[in-house]
Amino acid sequence: MHNAGFEFSVKVIPTDEIFPVDMLVEEVPSFLARNKAACFSGSLTNEIILCADTVVIVENEIINKPADIDDARRMLRLLSNKVHRVITGVCIMTIEETITLADTTYVTFKPLSEWEIEYYIQKCHPFDKAGSYGVQDFIGMIGITKIEGSFYTVMGLPIHRVYEQLEKYMIR
Repeated sequence: MHNAGFEFSVKVIPTDEIFPVDMLVEEVPSFLARNKAACFSGSLTNEIILCADTVVIVENEIINKPADIDDARRMLRLLSNKVHRVITGVCIMTIEETITLADTTYVTFKPLSEWEIEYYIQKCHPFDKAGSYGVQDFIGMIGITKIEGSFYTVMGLPIHRVYEQLEKYMIR
């Protein structure tokens, strides 16, 4: 955000990342971002709240953050040699308006070796990442062969889309 010209501070209110089981996978990240923003609505004054949530979708199934090492291995094996979608939902809330958007990026992984998966899990500890990987980490550097869409969507914030929405609030 700083590099895009915005001053900001981070506030966290722990929020359950629960969504209806019959919800379309494409709608989940925006739903979760909106729920996170709603936690701030009661104390909103003259500020802008920005919340985001990212999901990794492979074979039309959301793969969340891994529960443990075995789950991380399973996820990385599932992503190996496939194309998957990363969707980041964003909710921007002011006292006057609430805007929700989503951005999708397609990511292609090469076939990952067991050594690469083990090395990544041991060195990068991907337990707080959807799909068990960070695009900016080792596995992204050596394993991703193609990205169709925004790199920043995969990182967790489609800054180009956020900038479009926040530009009207910028002081020039």
